[in-house]
Amino acid sequence: MLIHPQFDPIALSLGPLAVRWYGLMYLAGFVTFLLLGRRRAATQPWHGLKPAALDDLLFYGVLGVIIGGRLGQVLFYEPAYYLAHPLEILAVWKGGMSFHGGFLGVLAAMALYARKRGLSFWQITDFIAPLVPLGLGAGRIGNFINVELWGRVASPDLPWAMVFPLVDALPRHPSQLYQALGEGLLLFLLLWWYSGRQRARGTVSALFLIGYGSARWIGEYFREPDIGVFGQSYLVSMGQWLSLPMIVVGIVLFFKWKDR
Repeated sequence: MLIHPQFDPIALSLGPLAVRWYGLMYLAGFVTFLLLGRRRAATQPWHGLKPAALDDLLFYGVLGVIIGGRLGQVLFYEPAYYLAHPLEILAVWKGGMSFHGGFLGVLAAMALYARKRGLSFWQITDFIAPLVPLGLGAGRIGNFINVELWGRVASPDLPWAMVFPLVDALPRHPSQLYQALGEGLLLFLLLWWYSGRQRARGTVSALFLIGYGSARWIGEYFREPDIGVFGQSYLVSMGQWLSLPMIVVGIVLFFKWKDR
């Protein structure tokens, strides 16, 4: 069996300043967003966005991710803990960000940006949807480095089963890496391919909802659930419950708009 390398969560120390791997993964996601976004803006004029708009888009997106992601973690997953330790809400560098909260935060930020610029909301979300998955994948790698959101117990015969010594001595699925692959790389390839030519407005966004929701639903079966939905039952995890509306809404919107 493989043994988790037990990385030091601090990548670099500069006197009193500590640069954490988790923060670097977010930085990698933001840089990828800018680089791919400039390419899309320059080569796909039908979006109506110029490369110079990427800086403002990123600024709004970062605010949405951080505020929404942290509040989502607090409200969806650990309300009792943060009620007892309210100052910990501000400690985002320690990890603990909810995708679904960040997703809602980004939607609100993009709605505000679209209104300010006189653009369509779906015009903005179709543009940014393919730019998001690689950042999500980087975040899952950050989870792996931080030894958080580890996988369920796996058969010791599984070639890539991994022991996380900071958790216990049991072989587990490296579910963070599964999710980095599914929600990150594979979803990116799907959306980048589909958005390579002009599509009916809203369909790229709808495909993101379907793709992410499906990948997250599957990935949750390999991840140790941190919270159940039906009492103490983990047959449906909170992550799956929050992903289900994404899949349903995405399917409805995709087939409603694809032939426009």
